Amino acid sequence: MRVLPRLLAIVALVSVLAGCGVNNIPTYEEEAKAAWSQVLNQYQRRADLIPNLVETVKGYAAQEREVLTEVTEARARATQMTVPPDILTNPEAFQRFQEAQGQVGSALSRLLAIVENYPDLKSNQNFLALQSQLEGTENRIAVARRDYIEAVRRYNTELRTFPGRLWAMTLYAGNEPMANFTVADETMQNPQVRF
Repeated sequence: MRVLPRLLAIVALVSVLAGCGVNNIPTYEEEAKAAWSQVLNQYQRRADLIPNLVETVKGYAAQEREVLTEVTEARARATQMTVPPDILTNPEAFQRFQEAQGQVGSALSRLLAIVENYPDLKSNQNFLALQSQLEGTENRIAVARRDYIEAVRRYNTELRTFPGRLWAMTLYAGNEPMANFTVADETMQNPQVRF
C-alpha cells in the first residue's frame, strides 16, 4: 500500500513539471535551430539557383544575339553586293548573289525556328524571369529570417522570464541566449535612385 502514494506523487510531480514549462527551453531551442537551418537552406538555394539562372539567361541571350547578328550581317552582305547587269548570264555573279541571299535565308530560318519552337523565348523575358526568381529567392530568405527571429525571440524570452529563468538556472545552466540578425548602418540609409 505504500507504493500507491509514491506512484501518485511521482505522477503528480511529472504532471506539474510537464505543465510548468520544464520542456519549453529545449523545445524552443530546437525550433530556433530548425529555423536557422531553413535560413541556411534558403541561402544555399540562392547560391545554387542564381548561377544557373544567370547562365541560362546568358545562353539564351547569346543564342538570340548570335542569330540576330547573323541575320544582320547576312543582310548587310546581301545589300552591299552590287548586282551586275549581266547577272543572269554571269554564272559566277549569280552564284555569289545566290550565296549571299542563301546566307540571309539560312540566318532567318534559324531565327524563325527559334521563334516557332519557343514563341515566348525572348531575352527580355528571360531577364524578367531571372529578376522574378531573384526576387522570389530574396523573399524566401526574408521569410526564413523572420521565422528564425521569432523562434529566437521565443527562446530568449523563455530563458529570461519566469518560470523559464528558474529552469535555465537549474536544469539548463549551459543554455545561452541566441544571436539574432542585425542590420548594418549602411542598410538603414535611404537608397538613392538615379535615372
